[in-house]
Amino acid sequence: MAGIPMQSIATTDDNVRINMPRQSLSESKNIILQVLSNLRGFAINLLAFLGIKQIYDLKKIHIYSDKILRCMCEFISTLDYEESLKADIHGAFHKAVKNGMVEFITEVIKACPHLMISVDANGRHLFMSSIANRQEKVLSLFYGLEAERARFVSIVDSSGNTMLHLAAKLSPPSQLARISGAALQMQRELQWYKEVESIVDPTDKDHRNKNNQTARELFTSDHKDLLVKGEQWMKEAATSCTIVGALIITIMFAVAFIVSYPGFKDEKSFTVLIVSDAISLFSSSTSVLMFLGILTSRYAEEDFLKSLPTKLIIGLSMLFFSIAAMMVTFCAALIIMLDGRLKLIIPVNFSIALLAPIPVTLFMLLQFPLLVEIFASTYGPGIFNRKMKRWY
Repeated sequence: MAGIPMQSIATTDDNVRINMPRQSLSESKNIILQVLSNLRGFAINLLAFLGIKQIYDLKKIHIYSDKILRCMCEFISTLDYEESLKADIHGAFHKAVKNGMVEFITEVIKACPHLMISVDANGRHLFMSSIANRQEKVLSLFYGLEAERARFVSIVDSSGNTMLHLAAKLSPPSQLARISGAALQMQRELQWYKEVESIVDPTDKDHRNKNNQTARELFTSDHKDLLVKGEQWMKEAATSCTIVGALIITIMFAVAFIVSYPGFKDEKSFTVLIVSDAISLFSSSTSVLMFLGILTSRYAEEDFLKSLPTKLIIGLSMLFFSIAAMMVTFCAALIIMLDGRLKLIIPVNFSIALLAPIPVTLFMLLQFPLLVEIFASTYGPGIFNRKMKRWY
């Protein structure tokens, strides 16, 4: 049987078969690129939100600045004394000291050693200037000099001030503003004075400047107003906390006599109530005694260094424990009062778990940062690095 002849008809099927995969591949690439772009944008936004990108940018700036500094130091090391004066290297160096730029100072001194003994317009070398401007990191470089220290300690400036006189002056307002509370500001001023006092020669303590003042007399006159503000700040804080502590004592003392054991089935709740009541009573009593000690203090200058901050630390800590224990006492008392009432126990327990931590949390948010700052300032490692390694 003969086959029926078929004539092929030209169509565009071949074109379709060729173009479709290319179009699909192109679309797939576009989708992948778009997804990768979105992921990259999301990652950048996430890093910016977490602050990591900012840290990365700062680190990159620091690396570039360090390279520029090293190149600059290589150049100025080739200059003679007159050329360095024309380039105003001395002025830039002392501006760096005033701003606490430690890396700049150390690298420039390594390139130009004579800058270490140079003085500014007031006749102050780099350590005197660091004391006057309260740059503790620059002063810490003093401990890394070892044998070279002696040449700096007995120098006086154009006003006849020693290093101890400069420590006795009131800090610049920009430095005081970094510390919260007049009492802590007074403490920091005393820490500076004591630190420099341990550095200088004992005979310099009696040295008088052109105003006929010793360093201690200058400290007292310059810090007269700050001493009054510190006393006022301490008394206001102690008065407020004493009122709170006295109220807690009154409530906890009454609870111990109002709640009695017979008739309660839940012995665990009763035990929790009695123990937490005792803790709250004793800790609040301790805090009140500490705050009374602050109120009756003589408020001498030295008291702001250790005595008053220590009392405030103990008082705030005990007040925090008393508030936390008071909330536990309140929760235990509610559970005891609802003994046997099953319908009320579940919603009350839920409300207690939700609301009881609020007062303690609020107290922590308001007072805990201050407590940490006082503790770090009083018993922390200090602002000076006495273990500075030799850098020159």
